[in-house]
Amino acid sequence: MASVDRDMWLGEGRRVLEEEARALQSLAARMDSDAWTAAVTLLLEAKGRVVVTGMGKSGAVGRKIAGTLASTGTPALFLHPAEAVHGDLGMLAPADVVIALSYSGETDEIRAILPTINRLQVPIVALTSNKRSTLAQSSAVVIDVGIGQEACPMNLAPTTSTTAMIAMGDALALTVMGARGFDASDYAKLHPAGSLGRRLTLRVADVMRTGDNLAIVSQDAVMFDAVFAITKAHAGAAIVVDSEGRLTGLVTDGDIRRHLLDGQDLLQRSVFSVMNRAPGTVSSDILAIEGLQRLDDFHPDPGSKAGEAPVVDVDGRPVGMLMLKDLVKAGIVLE
Repeated sequence: MASVDRDMWLGEGRRVLEEEARALQSLAARMDSDAWTAAVTLLLEAKGRVVVTGMGKSGAVGRKIAGTLASTGTPALFLHPAEAVHGDLGMLAPADVVIALSYSGETDEIRAILPTINRLQVPIVALTSNKRSTLAQSSAVVIDVGIGQEACPMNLAPTTSTTAMIAMGDALALTVMGARGFDASDYAKLHPAGSLGRRLTLRVADVMRTGDNLAIVSQDAVMFDAVFAITKAHAGAAIVVDSEGRLTGLVTDGDIRRHLLDGQDLLQRSVFSVMNRAPGTVSSDILAIEGLQRLDDFHPDPGSKAGEAPVVDVDGRPVGMLMLKDLVKAGIVLE
């Protein structure tokens, strides 16, 4: 492959991104305060759902906008305009709000459903470039998404225009989200599956090691007992406790390997002489992702994570062990 071709392709890719970025900056500068406030108010005060509609590429953008709204606290669905005229308009209720996407404002399928939407007295928020269009004239609020020209060299393929629509939809959805006071706990309720859901819902108590998988030894024991407990529990460390069961230290596999270099009598040495007397600890009620962040803090080397941390109750008694490898298995952190 000739280097000149790579340079040309890279240059073309940058040109498209830069043109679309400039269009978005222009769009932000031109936003109308009154129209924006009216659109946000309509969505916030809707007693029903937000019904998003658009045809072709605008329809693809509309599906994404509906999904973003629904996932951030605003009930929403996508209505295909071509299907709408064949019965799907029954999805629409008087308490709803419609977001209609048409760059020209004259898309045939959109124009066909406007009379019914208006007859139901459902307010329309139009995302269009043409304020004089049929769509704009039928809408309660018009949001300008006009751009100078498409990034397409022939000014034909919808590129910058669809970027403008999707960005404006994101801006609208997230403005409404903020106005609702929708927070991370609300978001978690709508995203229970996948790594995102696990990060937002799983707590240390859900992933920590307990019972037979927890290695605990007395500070009066010898290192043979600690190695045995670690091996039996298939763990990477042993929690050390005093006579009242309170945490006094931690012995890790790494500690054992390091102290082996000091001599061959390691297994006969006291656990107290080897243990880390100030290990980082976590509580069971924090999010697992917060526990992961604590493992960052507990490691002396920046950018590295401690492999484990004792989980203790309010009295300092161990109730479990948070292990980095278990966080990986739970999908909280990627390997």
